[in-house]
Amino acid sequence: MFWLIEDSEQLERFNYRGFKEVFLEVIPHNFNTHPILDSVSLLYVRPFNAGKGYMLCIDHSETMSLDIDKVIQVLKGIEKIYVRDKKSVLQYLPLKALFDILPTHHTYIPEYTQAHKHFYSKKVDKPNRLVPVVKHYEYCENVFGDLKPFNIACDDSYCQWFNKKSSIVFSAIEANGLKVNKELFEQYFHSIEEEYVYTQYNLKTLTTRPSNSFNGVNYAAINKDNGARQCFIPRNNLFVELDISAYHPTLLANLIGYRFDTMDIHQAFAEMYKVDYQKAKELTFKQLYGGVFEQYKDLEFFKKVKVYTDNLWANYQENGWIEAPNSGYIFSEDNLTDMNPQKLLNYVLQSLETSTNVLILWEILKLLRGKKTKLVLYTYDSFLFDYAEEDRQTLKEIKKIIESFELSTKISYGNTYDFK
Repeated sequence: MFWLIEDSEQLERFNYRGFKEVFLEVIPHNFNTHPILDSVSLLYVRPFNAGKGYMLCIDHSETMSLDIDKVIQVLKGIEKIYVRDKKSVLQYLPLKALFDILPTHHTYIPEYTQAHKHFYSKKVDKPNRLVPVVKHYEYCENVFGDLKPFNIACDDSYCQWFNKKSSIVFSAIEANGLKVNKELFEQYFHSIEEEYVYTQYNLKTLTTRPSNSFNGVNYAAINKDNGARQCFIPRNNLFVELDISAYHPTLLANLIGYRFDTMDIHQAFAEMYKVDYQKAKELTFKQLYGGVFEQYKDLEFFKKVKVYTDNLWANYQENGWIEAPNSGYIFSEDNLTDMNPQKLLNYVLQSLETSTNVLILWEILKLLRGKKTKLVLYTYDSFLFDYAEEDRQTLKEIKKIIESFELSTKISYGNTYDFK
């Protein structure tokens, strides 16, 4: 059977082979376009029990075109489809069998062929339709060869967590997009064709805490002072932001078994330090990230923090690794440099923050199925909703979900993202 599959008869023969496990690489029309705004040009499928890969042709200038829906039906018959970016592939192909073989922060950047570089230099709309199919095939064969040594089984706890939770959650948030005032957005950022913009979350970071950007815009750090946030407007009635209060102190308190007498943790610290509220916040965060000050080391909270940190560091030094709560992510001395007890604690808190958020977001996204209200942006300790007034009860239920994780929230809202 030839490697090029471009008509229904060839697709049927491919399907008849009954492949159970394959590696798949999506070739969209443009690698630089967000997956939500793009579509599939070609699909490279490499069965593990075959000596070659196959190129399924959906929309390319050199070939006939397969019906994408029929291709998806064929792919649904495959038991496991290994990919190197499940979060993005989900936005092209809604397949349950997708499995990301690179869930951690290993950096892999494929090498484009000269043909790819040539057509991308022309600045055409859909360069991958013009790059010769044989060059796409060469590119994909090289990708498969590079990735083959990786642990395809990927049966550790974090790999399962990433595939069953994290990648699905963040793919769903990305797909919702943010509505913008096009004229204002272009004034502050860059030109766009439509009235929606989309971000991408990089989940494969050192601590698993996602970074967030697309096309040069960091949507997790939009300037609060220069008016840029006015660009972002709701498609429904309002933007509503739920911000988790004292997130890291709360997580740390849970880790060390400390209970505050009030939900307002910063107020509790203000009373411990005998300072005002704002100064207490400043002091707490300095000590969480830089070490406990001498004058506060005898406070019960910080005594417990020291015991926990010392035990964490001792386990790390003895075993060469520690496992993060919830996700099972491994912090290993093989991948970390210049570590110390405080830095290790901070890494654990960042990972725990992310995994806790994934659990929260999973429940929120289930709740929002079929509703007009959309979760449109995630920024570590806050969630931004494009809120429809008809979902008033839903907003209360979202708050309950967050509070079920022993977290408190404060709410902001407005007609733009520029909350005052």
